[in-house]
Amino acid sequence: MKSIVRTDVGRVRKQNEDSVYAADAQRLFAVADGMGGHRAGEVASAMAVEALHMRLQSRQPDLRLMRQAFEEANGQIAAASAGEERLQGMGTTMTALWQTERSVLIAHVGDSRVYLLRKGNLRQVTDDHSVVAELLRCGLITPQEARRHPYRNVITRSLGSAPTVEVDLLEREREPGDLWLLCTDGLSNMLTDREMEALLGSLPPQKAADALMQKALDAGGTDNITFILAWDEGEVVT
Repeated sequence: MKSIVRTDVGRVRKQNEDSVYAADAQRLFAVADGMGGHRAGEVASAMAVEALHMRLQSRQPDLRLMRQAFEEANGQIAAASAGEERLQGMGTTMTALWQTERSVLIAHVGDSRVYLLRKGNLRQVTDDHSVVAELLRCGLITPQEARRHPYRNVITRSLGSAPTVEVDLLEREREPGDLWLLCTDGLSNMLTDREMEALLGSLPPQKAADALMQKALDAGGTDNITFILAWDEGEVVT
């Protein structure tokens, strides 16, 4: 696979607590969005992607291994949080994608997302683990209300917040021309799905990545912004 990575502190935050992992040759990609004061969020997200790297390097794609990597990250972050006062309460989201010969494997905790652009249509593949997402699934609020909800940044599941963690595991069939977007909520909270679809569907990946970042910053850049675009090298994706 080929990938493009973008990350930016945004226009409001003083530090970037997102982490990103992109290994084109291994066809493995991940984003993580840390939380916690005094740079603890940065520590948590970095620990998560490092645990993923250490567990999955030189391995063949396997959902069981992805679950193990997430569980190990959870344990390491929880232990570090309990063992050092400045790290107490830290945690992180993490969303990872690993391509096989015929499919894509996805592991996911939190509200960072995986999207798939296929034949010009963008759809969210992962389910957010957040208060607002639960309200949406129950039909208690509308998508328009969700974007302005005061609890839109409150997540219900993260790595490091409890001794154990439930990991969402997905497998999706591949098709020629697929373009995958992994992003933290610093992107998805700034742009609607339709805005992202319009850019990804009309521009080549490099220009689309630049346009996504600029549009998120222009919309306020209220959080760190991190995303990966990944596709099969040599395929036309627009």
